[in-house]
Amino acid sequence: MPPRPRQGRPRHSETSGDASPREEILDAAAALFALNGFAATSTRTIAEKVGIRQASLYYHFANKDELLIELLSTSVMPSLDAAQRIEQFVADGATPAGALFCLATVDVLTLAATPYNIGTLYLLPEVQREPYEQFRMQRQRLQSAYGRLGQRAAHATVRDVIDETRLGELLLQLTEVVIQIRRDRDPDDRDSIAIATSCLRLCGLSDAEVDSARIEADELRNRIEDM
Repeated sequence: MPPRPRQGRPRHSETSGDASPREEILDAAAALFALNGFAATSTRTIAEKVGIRQASLYYHFANKDELLIELLSTSVMPSLDAAQRIEQFVADGATPAGALFCLATVDVLTLAATPYNIGTLYLLPEVQREPYEQFRMQRQRLQSAYGRLGQRAAHATVRDVIDETRLGELLLQLTEVVIQIRRDRDPDDRDSIAIATSCLRLCGLSDAEVDSARIEADELRNRIEDM
């Protein structure tokens, strides 16, 4: 099916800085969705905040759903990309515990950096509709990666009572606590360490095992950043 034609043409940005018109639109949409809610925000309001015509917004995005889908994807795709690299590290000899600690810290930092805490919109009724299926699949893939790493890192006593699917659900929910933290204050590195530690605790790991995993996770994160 050919792509839908866009209406209008983008004008040159009149704002300072290096942000593209598309990035400015996304930033304005995130701010307004967070402030007023998705349903109460119109594309006209978003265009006015950016300082462009509504037709120019439609050159980049066909509707509000496309805006929200892209914003939501920015809160998942960096972690999903990292998860794929991290699982390869495990195949090459990294420990599952170190890999899980690494994924949790990367994920927390990703969620902490999303504009205007966009993760608070995960539970919108609109996100359950068909246009958002790709985002839901991305998040499901991330959850599955948590489940696989968690199952490999967990002690037998944990694996006996929590299957891989449920473990993935629990681990993802633990990392997404940072979304709630952002409602009250800015999270910092101590929060990412605390959340990642909680993930390993859920898997039944001891103090010594958590400490070892944390050291390895730092090395794995450096490897990701060097790629």
